[in-house]
Amino acid sequence: MLSTHRTVTRAAGLLVVASFVFAACSSSSGSASPAGAGASAGAGGGTLDALIAAAKAEGGLNTIALPRDWCNYADIIDGFTAKYGIPINGLNPGGGSKDELEAIKANKDNPGPQAPDVVDVGLSYGPQGVTEGLYAPYKVSNWDTIPASAKDADGNWYGDYYGVLSFEVNTSAVKNVPKEWADLLKPEYKNQVALAGDPTASNQATSGVWASGFAEGGSLDNAEPGLQFFKKLNDAGNFVPVIGNATTVASGETPIRIAWTYNALADKDSLKGNPPIEVVVPTTGRFGGLYVQAISKYAPHPNAAKLWMEYIYSDEGQNAYLKGYCVPARHEDMLAKSTVNAESEAKLPDTKGVVLPTQDQITKASEVITKGWPTTVGVQVQ
Repeated sequence: MLSTHRTVTRAAGLLVVASFVFAACSSSSGSASPAGAGASAGAGGGTLDALIAAAKAEGGLNTIALPRDWCNYADIIDGFTAKYGIPINGLNPGGGSKDELEAIKANKDNPGPQAPDVVDVGLSYGPQGVTEGLYAPYKVSNWDTIPASAKDADGNWYGDYYGVLSFEVNTSAVKNVPKEWADLLKPEYKNQVALAGDPTASNQATSGVWASGFAEGGSLDNAEPGLQFFKKLNDAGNFVPVIGNATTVASGETPIRIAWTYNALADKDSLKGNPPIEVVVPTTGRFGGLYVQAISKYAPHPNAAKLWMEYIYSDEGQNAYLKGYCVPARHEDMLAKSTVNAESEAKLPDTKGVVLPTQDQITKASEVITKGWPTTVGVQVQ
């Protein structure tokens, strides 16, 4: 799935990306009755009011792996609760996509406060959850406006946003800011480079390893060079096997972090120049990643889960993602309808030339990296 920004206006460029990102796979659209799984509150015989009432009666919603500084989830979580009066129990905010599926499996027979109602996972974990029978299908009212290849035809999962990998750099600690993947191998970056997660469990970290290999002859169909790149990085002493975050970047423990643009830019905003942060999208090897939403088959609050989906796929929810530097799944539709927040749109970084992998490419690359990391790189990230 190849996507390229055009060197025209930002809005037009992003429209091109949205069109190509979701053009590779085919799926059908439509709505089912709102009475059960696979239902849409805006179609069939049900109403949004009925869904709201049912959700409120359940008394809560359990999310998982949603840091408040990730993709503006602070505003999304608070906005949902303010609008519907439904409190959110946020489980394991630092978890990865693998952790989310494991939490569903671990709580199949224990639908209490540790059982997630909804998940937000990397694209490859969408089909994986379907294969493992972990999701309950549901088609939101805006189902038809989600690009076909960004959703499962049966409503088991659907894309919510995407971002592009970048270098988040503490310029107080790093005087010469790296511009390319190959730059990270330079001796001046000894003990400075970190991933934003464990590459055997985190989609963001796995993607970082994969993308780095583009500097070593890798591609969307060949992830092995990414392992070789990180072996070199580790052997040179440049790699820090710590899960990088805003705190470790700011302290200088991991002054260079490989992270999605939206996470890096959110850190820059939150740190307010103390220390100063520069966010660099490498000029080559630009790599994007789509995340998807799904409802747990074993959700203790199934109606609240459906209402959450209605909220985040509304213009309000999608613009909240955009405010957090994430390109929302309904971006193309919202541009066409002029419902995109112009101020947020203008703050998106230039990512022309970005490539986005297909589900099949992600599945194959993830297997290569998760299985090969312990033997090729041989260091545990924690």
